[in-house]
Amino acid sequence: MTDARYHDHLLQRYRVIGSFLGFLLQLLGLIMLLPLLVLFWVPQEWGLSPGFLLAAAPLLVMGWWLRRCTTELEKRSLSLAEGSVIVVIAWLAAIVVGTLPFYWAGLDISRAVFETTSGWTTTGLSVVDVATTPMLLLFYRSLLQLAGGAGLAILLVSVLAIRGGVGVSSAEGHSEQLVPQVRHSARLVIKLYAGYVLVGVIALKLAGMSWFEAVNHSFCALSTGGFSTRAEPLYLWSSPAAQNILMVLMLLGMTNFLTAYTLMLGRWRAVWRNAELKLTLGLLCFALIALWYGTPVARQAGVENLRITLFQVISALSTTGFVITGLEPEGGFSWLLLMVLMLVGGGSGSTAGGIKQQRIVLLFKNLKQHLLQLSSPPHAVHEETVWIGDQQRSLSGDEVRWAGTYVALYLLTWLSGGLILTACGHSMAQSLFEFASTLGTVGLSLGVTGIGSASGQLWVQIAGMLLGRLEFLVLFWGSARLLLDLPVLLARRCS
Repeated sequence: MTDARYHDHLLQRYRVIGSFLGFLLQLLGLIMLLPLLVLFWVPQEWGLSPGFLLAAAPLLVMGWWLRRCTTELEKRSLSLAEGSVIVVIAWLAAIVVGTLPFYWAGLDISRAVFETTSGWTTTGLSVVDVATTPMLLLFYRSLLQLAGGAGLAILLVSVLAIRGGVGVSSAEGHSEQLVPQVRHSARLVIKLYAGYVLVGVIALKLAGMSWFEAVNHSFCALSTGGFSTRAEPLYLWSSPAAQNILMVLMLLGMTNFLTAYTLMLGRWRAVWRNAELKLTLGLLCFALIALWYGTPVARQAGVENLRITLFQVISALSTTGFVITGLEPEGGFSWLLLMVLMLVGGGSGSTAGGIKQQRIVLLFKNLKQHLLQLSSPPHAVHEETVWIGDQQRSLSGDEVRWAGTYVALYLLTWLSGGLILTACGHSMAQSLFEFASTLGTVGLSLGVTGIGSASGQLWVQIAGMLLGRLEFLVLFWGSARLLLDLPVLLARRCS
């Protein structure tokens, strides 16, 4: 292909990208305006509104301009590479513009970017004083986690009829579809998500929370985000009933939406065959027993502490990060176990972070296959299968290789981040725990991250949160595509 033809091809493809990106920017603009509804209840916080208006205006204008220039292209197909470009640009725009309300409220740029990134990536680590933070900003943080948990790509595909919508949803980690039609699948995810949220709000209200607390905690539990409206651990102010409801919401958030949909259809046998669900139950039981018998303080506290321990285990494995008791006094064994749970994370196609259980399942099945092969006659063949929804699929060599590569890259990044935090003056145990929480988008903290954290440390954690949420490949691929394509487009325009 000649340079001129390649330039024209790129120009056409980026016009298609611009069309979808324009809609996403408009969607982000509307999300930035939604928190202003809280002003009807707290009109005294009206002085914070310019931060939201300044954030929403450029998004709405730029989105309108892009769609106006490319309206006829909205039904064109998208490849995975083009979906990656859209996801990278949209997420960076969401974080940059989403920083403005926090910056307007008085946070410096490092802390404003950190808080916004923690919200969008559903991490839950915070550098604001929740006790003095205005209600408008508290709701804004929770709304960011709700939208970030659903995913910008899912929100886009659910509205637009994109023939190649799988390219966008796969780029954001939602490759499994509930039904064959991508748009219909995305809409089902949104309906499930919204239904969970609504039921969660009502249940938490009935359990004793105020409407404001119920809305915020339902948003953040289901999105496995972990922001709270109070600085105290949940055990000090919420009822046991509310804590139990939050556990259910966290479990729903960490469960693959395809598994949940299969369960709703009454296909119990298919659900039970799901290896991710078995791994979740196994990890929860093991961690609960290990913490109970391995931590003398837990055994001495009585049966009530068994429920509290279960809450903390679910919070870590689901990568939610709600804190029901202080973590600092628990000691090294508890830290190590919670750190392993944070690294593993929740189910694929869910709102949870971490390595994801599907990859762990693939590696274990591959190990089992190799061990059986070694102990069998030379010509024996052992085939492992995995269940996705109600369909059985043979173990793919490509899937196993990519899972192994991803796990190695994830652990290497975790160790590197932990070493950097150690260089910032924290102990090795604290640093590894904190960066496991950062990379896994969890939010549990040993006090390393807070209001007084150094700006350099916060930027390292910002990078970790983005890498964990976009799962490395998307961020690398989308950024590389932009760096390679933009010089060609600009060079041709300037010649």
